[in-house]
Formats: sequence, structure tokens, C-alpha cells
Amino acid sequence: MKHPDDDNELFNRLEAEMADSGGEVVDLDKARSARNESADPTTRPGSDPSADPETGRSADESGDPTARRLVDLPTAKAAGPGYLGRLLAAQRRDVVPAWLKSTAELKTATGWVARHYAHSVGYHALRTPVYAARLTLQAPSGAAKFLGGTMRWVADREGEPVRLAAVRREDAAEYLKLSRQRDGRVRLRTLVAVLAMFIGLGSALAIYVLAPDWLQAVSVSAVVMALGFAGRKADDPVIHRAVELPKAVKLTSDIVLRALGSLGIPAINQAQGKGRDGFEFTAPITRDGPGWRAEGNLPYGVTVTDVIERRDRLASGLRRPLGCVWPEAVPNEHTGHLVLWVGDQDMSTSKKPKWPLLTSGSVNLFKPVAYGTDQRGRWVEVTLMYIAGIIGAIPRMGKTFLLRLLLLIAALDPRAELHTYDMKGTGDLDPVGNAVSHRHAAGDDDEAIEYALKDFRALREELRRRTKVIRSLPRDICPESKVTSELADKRSLGLHPIVIGVDECQVLFEHPKHKDEFEEIATDLVKRGPATGIVLLLATQRPDAKALPTGISANASARWCLKVMGQLENDMVLGTSAYKRGVRATMFAWGDKGIHYFVGEGSDARIVGSVYVDGPGADSIAARARKARELAGLLSGHALGEEPETDASTGYDLLADILAVVPAKETKVWSETVVARLAELRPEVYAGWDSDALAAALKPRGVSTVQVGRRIEGKFTNKRGIDRSQITAAIAERDGKRDAG
Repeated sequence: MKHPDDDNELFNRLEAEMADSGGEVVDLDKARSARNESADPTTRPGSDPSADPETGRSADESGDPTARRLVDLPTAKAAGPGYLGRLLAAQRRDVVPAWLKSTAELKTATGWVARHYAHSVGYHALRTPVYAARLTLQAPSGAAKFLGGTMRWVADREGEPVRLAAVRREDAAEYLKLSRQRDGRVRLRTLVAVLAMFIGLGSALAIYVLAPDWLQAVSVSAVVMALGFAGRKADDPVIHRAVELPKAVKLTSDIVLRALGSLGIPAINQAQGKGRDGFEFTAPITRDGPGWRAEGNLPYGVTVTDVIERRDRLASGLRRPLGCVWPEAVPNEHTGHLVLWVGDQDMSTSKKPKWPLLTSGSVNLFKPVAYGTDQRGRWVEVTLMYIAGIIGAIPRMGKTFLLRLLLLIAALDPRAELHTYDMKGTGDLDPVGNAVSHRHAAGDDDEAIEYALKDFRALREELRRRTKVIRSLPRDICPESKVTSELADKRSLGLHPIVIGVDECQVLFEHPKHKDEFEEIATDLVKRGPATGIVLLLATQRPDAKALPTGISANASARWCLKVMGQLENDMVLGTSAYKRGVRATMFAWGDKGIHYFVGEGSDARIVGSVYVDGPGADSIAARARKARELAGLLSGHALGEEPETDASTGYDLLADILAVVPAKETKVWSETVVARLAELRPEVYAGWDSDALAAALKPRGVSTVQVGRRIEGKFTNKRGIDRSQITAAIAERDGKRDAG
């Protein structure tokens, strides 16, 4: 027989060995119990409080290297914000729903309800004669059913199976009891039926003799309709539904947990395998617009991006179409806080409200304008002023249509001057370009590229002119040193909005000859243009470093990203680390045309379905915009059939002109000296240039400015200048390329 002390044999042996070596063996179970029971967090099991005169001090304070360091504070003394602090940080839910606080959303919801019931009333009103005819034809059948049912009720046919069962059991007492009960029922029901028949016949006779014709007609019609309704067939209803409402299953916690468990995320599966939910709901599942909203915390270590990557599996787990399922991260929350919105209908196929600007209305570009709806059917607005925008997507996802929509919005402000470039050359921007654009070109041939280059140069000069005008204005007129709607109205200042739209912009930025100059001008327009009233919108199907130079992509304040294929393209359009934050346009499906992430308007990324305007609709809107410009006398340029004026500045050779004014003996010259000499040589071209303008003009030609030192009156002065040898080298390289070509 095993002695109970044998279980502790190994422990006792170790204790003896540790005692010989001066060590101490601690029973962990006893130590834990003592620590839990101790009210003093500094008390250690088995220790003598009197031996330590510094009781109450931590190990770090006491300087004892062997003292146990505390990590978790006891529950009774847990540190943290007090009750008032928690109240201040509490998130209060809206008393009034968001859609009820928004006048626009309330009008939209009211309109939907009104249109729904108006349609139903009209549908049934038109078919009322058909319904009456069908009920009349079914009246004989209904009469037969009524009489048959009455006879069965009087004869107590519903109790017959019970009586027959008593007969089969040969239970005489039960059968006699049931028979007496049936006889009583039959007598009573026969009396009721006879009385009802006499009352009914008497009422009918009274109506026939005494009632007016209209009451007789109504009475007969009511009886016929009632009999017809009684004679209806189960598989052939008389009245059909005017509206087939979508049959969306109510979202419940069980459905959400089932869907999350189907994603194959180990932490969620392990939690559910141990009987836990694997998801902590932080708010009740509620209706949110035309769908359901669930919100909560994922397990530790699981992020919202892990769920977004498996959106297709999540849709399968929810048994909903992919376009109905939209997992989202929450700004200013931890990365494991998930908001799951499940719509009643696929976002790409659901009916959207009518765009207010489709048939009427004008635009003030300095104010927000609705251009699409989110998953919940709410309008999303964009302000086109003070921004530079990038649109990116793979082909056939609606990128060009989105750019055209934004240009149509700009066209509806008669003050706006449009410059449109369709480098794809398919004519998608022609409705805007031919109707209202000041400059417009389509295609990637040399003529279109040269046309665009001249216009970009002119826009750079316009940017410089505007900066000088804004700088010269009094502070009370231009307090923020930028163009306002009031300043745009003053035609004498020439500060009207300028909107430039370029589709397939990679054609310009990858051009073998002019790419550097296009990049330099576009970067300047992106950086300085918004404050001067110049807006640049670039669209590309290849969002990489070549198609979108870093200086442009890093400074664009508005971004629209439709479906892209990878993280690099996603972050080029939406900004660095957008993919890691869960803003992933890679999750969009092939059918999600026009659906995109929108970053702008001072808010976080939102999923938006842009308004779809087809070719005829675009022509109609552009014609309306042209008429408004004609009435205001603001139609100009390409829309009027005018070609760009031949500018003397387009025929000059800057490098050759510099060599002409800088003799060979002057190897290095200050930029301000070169500019002054150039202004004397060609005043119509170089008048107003400064050192910055010269540096900007030389950069696309491969020449950079250098620091040039001079000793003047015994004092050494260092200024920006040019090295003549660089000019000659640039000319030699350029001429060599021309000869090779």
C-alpha cells in the first residue's frame, strides 16, 4: 500500500538539499493562497514583516534585489479614472437617430416612403376593375364553399373523427357521451342557422323594397365580393403585390458569430472551440439605414484588416451577397474594434436616389456638392475647391466616369474655367470638353501632347500671376491669402476657379521627352494651386511611382480609389499605410463598378458609390452648363472654337538664349543677372522672371542652379546662379538625341 507521504518524497528531498545549500523551497499553491488572502500587497508568504523596517515600500524603493516586484495591482486598489473621469470619456449614443437630424436624409426617407405608397395606390387603382371581375367570377365558387361550410358546421362534422375513434375502440360509454354532445350542438347550431337565414332574408327584402338604388348596388357588390373572396384559390391570389420588398434576414448575434467563425482566423476559432463567443459585442445590433449594424471587439491580436481580407468568406458565412457586407475599422479606436454593416440589398445594384443636379440646378464650387451615396444610401458631398485630387483604379471599374462626373459638377459653376485632357483618346470627356472647356484635347499623339504642354506652361504662368494678385490685395479683402467665392466673382481680378482634369495622366508623366516638365508643372499646381483657385484632378489606371510621381501623390488632399489589385497601388492613391489601417480598395469585387474609397472633406476614408451619369445624361448636363455660361458671357476657348493664341514664349529656346547673354568668359553667373539680361533680350517672354522662375524653367531641361560666390567691395557674397558649362552640356545632349531620333 502506498503511503500518503510518498507523494511528497521528491519535494522533501529537494527541500533538504536546498536547506543544505542555504536556499529556500516555496510551495507555489500556498504562496498563491497567502498572496490572495493578504490585504497588504507588499507582504510575501512566509516572510517576517518585522525583519524589514521598510514595509510598504516597493522592491525598487527598498533597493532589495531579492524582493518580489509587483506587476498587477489588487482589485481593491486598482488605479484609473474616477467616476467623473469615466463619465467625461463616455461615448453617448444619439437620442435622435442620425437620419432624423439631417434634413436632407429626412427628405430622402420621406420621399421614398411617399413614392412607395403612391406607387402601391396607383398600381391597385388601375387594376381595380380586374379585381372586381375576378371576384365576381369566383362568387359562385365562394357561395358553394359558404353553404358547404355552414352545413358541415351545423352537422358538427369536425367532431366526427373523435366519434369514429370511439367506435373503433368499442368504447360504448365514450361514444354515447359524444353522441349526446353532438345532438345538443346540432340542435343549437340548427336554431342559429335558421334565425340567421330569416334575419338575412328579411334584411335583403327590406333593402330591396326600402333602400335606394345606390345602397342596393353597394350591398349586392359587397356580398358578391365577399363570396368571390371566399372562393379564391390558394395558389392564385386575386390581388398581386405592387412592390416586392427584399427579404433580408434579420442580423442576429448567432449569425455574426457563425460568420466570424467561418473566416478561419485561429484566435476566433480557438475561443469558440472553448465555448466562448470569440467576439465581444459593445452595442446592440440595430437597424442603420437600409441594413443592420453590429459593433464589437475582436479577440486580442486579431485586427479589422484580418476580417476585411476575408470579406468574401464573411459574406458566405452571413449568407448575403458580397455587395451587402461591409466590415469597417473605427477611427480613434483600437485596431480590433469592428463595425459590420450588412445591407438589405447589394450596393452595386440597389436603387439610388435621384441626383439633384441631373436635370436642374447650379453649383458653387466653394461649397459641398453631393456626388454619390454611401452604403446606407446617404448622400456624400465633395468640395472641389482648395484640393488636388487623384483617382486610381484598374481598367473598367468606372474611373473615367467618376472623373467626368466631377468635371460636370465643376461645369455647373459658370465661373469655372475647365481644362480637360482625355489621354486615352476614346472621347469619354468630350461631352464636357466640347461644350464648356476652355482647353480640351484627346489622344496621346504628338499634337495632343504639344497642345497639353503649352497649356500647362500657360497654367504655370497663371499660377504665378495669381500669387502676385493675392499678395497685393488688402488684408480685409483677402484675409486668408487664398481665393474665396467673393473674389472669384470679381472678374477684374481674374481669380475665377480653374479645374484641370487629366484622364490616363501616366501618358504625360511617362512621356519620353516632356515627362520632367509635366511633372514639375503638375507638382507646382498640386502644391500651390489650391490656394489660388486652381484644381488639378488626375486619373490613372496604373497608380505607381511613374504614373503618379511622389511629389504629386504625397500632396493631393482628395483621393478616390476604386478597385485596385495590390497594396502598392492602394497606398499610392489612398496614402501611405492606408492598407495597414484597413482602408483597402482591394476588397472591392469586379461588380462594384463606381464604388470606391473617398478620402477628403476632412474625414476618414468612406465607401461611396458615385452617381452614374451615362453619355446622353452627360450631354444634357453639359448643354445646361454651356447655356449658363452663354448667359453670363463666360464661354471661352475651345468651347467657342478658338485655338490657343500663338505665344511668343513658345518659340524661344531658353538654353540658347542663356548662352546668348552669358559670354564664354563668364563661367558662372548669378541668376538675377541672367534674368535681367534675358528680359532685355526678349521682354515679351522673360519680363517678370526672377531667380525662382529661372530655376523652375531649367529643372525640366536637366540643369540645376548652383551657388556662385563673388567678392564685391571687399565683401564676399554668395548667391544662386548658373554654371555655363551645364548649359552647353545640356544643349549638346539635347541635339545629340534629336540627331539620333
